[in-house]
Amino acid sequence: MLGLKLATDPRWVNLVETNIPEVLTDHAWCEQKAASNAIYMVVNNSEREELVTDMLALAKEELEHFERVHEIIKKRGYQLGRERKDSYVNELYKFMKKGGSRNEALVDRLLFSAMIEARSCERFKVLSENVKDEELAEFYHELMVSEAGHYTMFLKYARKYSEKTDVDNRWKEWIEYETQVIQNYGKEETVHG
Repeated sequence: MLGLKLATDPRWVNLVETNIPEVLTDHAWCEQKAASNAIYMVVNNSEREELVTDMLALAKEELEHFERVHEIIKKRGYQLGRERKDSYVNELYKFMKKGGSRNEALVDRLLFSAMIEARSCERFKVLSENVKDEELAEFYHELMVSEAGHYTMFLKYARKYSEKTDVDNRWKEWIEYETQVIQNYGKEETVHG
């Protein structure tokens, strides 16, 4: 369903399990950034009522996920660390088309967002199926389902708002680019690391 060409090696979970506080902190900040991205789309596309409605709901959901991760952090006696840079997302950001119309920029941001959600969904699936911690396995299974819904929503809107962009072709370009990028990751105890 996700169309990703390179799957995460399940052994990545072994690395994650060596530093659960780090992956939880990184995950919390990923949720905050996802909420911020949804707000960004509201601010820059306020005339698109349906998109605004769904992005507001998404922002709330992502903040709820942030809160849930934070609750796990507190319950386990960990501390929410400082915000982490997400090199994977920063590399994807470089692939977004610059210039063009507002509409073309929106479509590419939607595809960028869909790509992040697709990889997050895939990573959460790997975690849910391989992490020994039962609470985290259940939590990540639930979030995997949520991320899949976000992924499909972003693709739906990219297709809906596309005027000149061949979304299916551009999505294939995103998949190819992400395949090259992700080869450098899976070596750190972070969501995309």
